[in-house]
Amino acid sequence: MNATSKTVLVTGATGYIGGRLARQMATRGLSVRCMGRRPDVLKARFGDTVESVHGDVTDPDSLRLALAGIDTAYYLIHALDERANFESLEMEGAKNFAQAAQEAGVRRIVYLGGLSDAHATESAHMRSRHAVGETLRDSGIPTIEFQASVVIGAGSLSFEMVRALVRRLPVMIAPRWVQMKTQPIAVDDVLHYLEEARTLDVDGHRTYEIGGADILSYRDLMMRYAASQGLRRRIFNVPFLTPWLSSLWLNLVTPLLARVGRKLIASICVSSVVRNSHALEDFSIRPMGIDDAIAAAHQEEEARILASHWTDALSASGAPKSWGGVHLGTRIIDERAAHVDLSPEEAFWPIARIGGTTGWYYANGLWKLRGLIDKLLGGVGSDRGRRHPEHLHIGDTLDWWRVEAIEENSCLVLLAEMKIPGRAWLRFDIEPDEDSSGCTIRQTAIFDPQGVAGLAYWYSLYPLHEFIFAGMCRNIARAAMENARD
Repeated sequence: MNATSKTVLVTGATGYIGGRLARQMATRGLSVRCMGRRPDVLKARFGDTVESVHGDVTDPDSLRLALAGIDTAYYLIHALDERANFESLEMEGAKNFAQAAQEAGVRRIVYLGGLSDAHATESAHMRSRHAVGETLRDSGIPTIEFQASVVIGAGSLSFEMVRALVRRLPVMIAPRWVQMKTQPIAVDDVLHYLEEARTLDVDGHRTYEIGGADILSYRDLMMRYAASQGLRRRIFNVPFLTPWLSSLWLNLVTPLLARVGRKLIASICVSSVVRNSHALEDFSIRPMGIDDAIAAAHQEEEARILASHWTDALSASGAPKSWGGVHLGTRIIDERAAHVDLSPEEAFWPIARIGGTTGWYYANGLWKLRGLIDKLLGGVGSDRGRRHPEHLHIGDTLDWWRVEAIEENSCLVLLAEMKIPGRAWLRFDIEPDEDSSGCTIRQTAIFDPQGVAGLAYWYSLYPLHEFIFAGMCRNIARAAMENARD
């Protein structure tokens, strides 16, 4: 089946799976169209690499243009975070999409649903996923439905829940659902299944259960994650935490919203293990095991710190800046910005010289005191200075920091090597104005707390950080302007 020259439609492109899939296929040179209620958001995210169009599955008229000329349509829309009856919303959207796709002559629909016993009716989340698959098949268009268990990847909802619980709670009192069996699958394997489905040489409808190489309980998953981080954790089971109470508990210690947690936990209470091997027979993918999936997620997290502009993530999160910073996953982000009427080279000048004998542009006495305290605690302190007063390279030490990434006149990322209950980065970005009249100096502190001690450390010192970070950003901008005048 040759569909290499056909345009594909990705719905849900602002979501976790959809965004990755659209970017991956575009990178391979495929013609990709992304549909969303706000095409301006899609345009900002993907630029000119994909075609961004308006489309809303609750508005049938909007689907005609989006589906025109489409060969394969990926249906990756879920209403899990809606406050209203999400089952009704998902059914309405699927019916509208299926009818519009039929009228447009779409050759194939590919849908990603959830893995569970089809007869398990206690989970509204899973009931809805199965019903959407049936609705898409009823359109008469050949539909490939994937039913996946927990997706392991940096930023996935289930993985972030596990990650936050393990990192923040050294001792956990857990309900019975942590003993439920699951078959986690790496996000890269999910993407490979989805992309290969476009050209799979089969006729009619197919449903494939997909999972990784290992079957384990959620308790085992948390312990395997803890082992990957060198953490010792204890989990005690209790019988009385209902899904509703569990979701409220999760809302206290993880980034999940309570309403999302309730629906997610209800699906977790149902076993999600692959019962047939059809996917292994029809596809070339051989999914990785849980340890490799966790390692890949960690590598992606590190790459995101180095490559991401956190302004994009903060905008996408919709979370307002508040006292203490913004939570993204388990990380806490504190961002400052200052606009200067300078070139990127002039704006980056003080950043390239930060630390060492230059100092940190604000409250240098407090920085030295923090270095002394770190030294007394057995840390590296701030005596290391810097290798060269003006030039930095990846791997250079910089007081108690180390250079993780640097792009000339654009970006500097520092990783903290002091003794703290977690990990911390300090990042500086130079963002030129569109009309080239100036640029913005963006300073971002990123903290990944470990356990309750990490949260206590961040929030107890935040009043001081508020004072220091604001002054540092302000004075870096001032130093850049004064140097440009000299």
